[in-house]
Amino acid sequence: MAAAPAADALLTTISRFGFAAAGLSLIPMNCLYNVDGGERAVMFNVLSGISETVRGEGTHFKVPFIMRPFLYDIKTRPKLIQTTTPTKDLQTVTIHCRLLFKPEIENLPVMHMRLGPDYDEKVLPSIGNEVVKSIIAQYNAEQLLTQRERVSKEIRSAIIERAGGFHILMDDVSITHLTYGKEFAKAIEEKQAAEQEAERQKFVVQKAEQERQATVIRSEGEAAAATLISEALQQHGSGLIEVRRIDTAREIAATLGSSGNVMYLPGSQQMLLNVGGAGGAQRQAQ
Repeated sequence: MAAAPAADALLTTISRFGFAAAGLSLIPMNCLYNVDGGERAVMFNVLSGISETVRGEGTHFKVPFIMRPFLYDIKTRPKLIQTTTPTKDLQTVTIHCRLLFKPEIENLPVMHMRLGPDYDEKVLPSIGNEVVKSIIAQYNAEQLLTQRERVSKEIRSAIIERAGGFHILMDDVSITHLTYGKEFAKAIEEKQAAEQEAERQKFVVQKAEQERQATVIRSEGEAAAATLISEALQQHGSGLIEVRRIDTAREIAATLGSSGNVMYLPGSQQMLLNVGGAGGAQRQAQ
């Protein structure tokens, strides 16, 4: 009978140590929190509200049920904004604008009070669409093609200025896609085809003009040559014509002499043309 109270006392002591150990194991879970690299923590206190101190990377202490940390990603992140808006000449364009942003670390408590952890979803689409629509409305559809760099700079400057009012830093703002409506795209294709046809017609006209000039120059050269020949004949008689006649006769004789179907008979001054071999026709030339 005396052993029963001793066993009960032992079990009670073991249970107390067990509860104490369990309580100690819950302290790291409820009293400590970690801030990873590329993150910052904003602490909310039930008694005093948002703390102005921003916690950096590492392990920090908190009071359970009194203090609650909110983690913010401070790395640069992308945000894509798509806007369909009319231009100055009422042509519809669709613009894809990519934003690379991050929060101002020192103003994270203010951002948490004003916007909350999803500040990018609340701010960037609204200011991005407003800025893009206001700037695109100042240009014609054709100017967006020829002055794209200027338009991109204006959009970048305006978005950076607007986002700064919400303590959001912009590392880059760029236009990734710019597409037009079907009607305007068809008009551009027709304009390009008309310009190509105009260039082709211009080339045809230039070619015809060059040919005309070449004909004029050739005619002037032939006329000048005829004039020189006429003057030479008047001054030196028909000697040039005789020389030309002799050269031509010499060329004809050389041609006939090299032909296998021509035979000369020196005694009778006859030329026999043997066409088709022995059964051919015989012709006489005086």
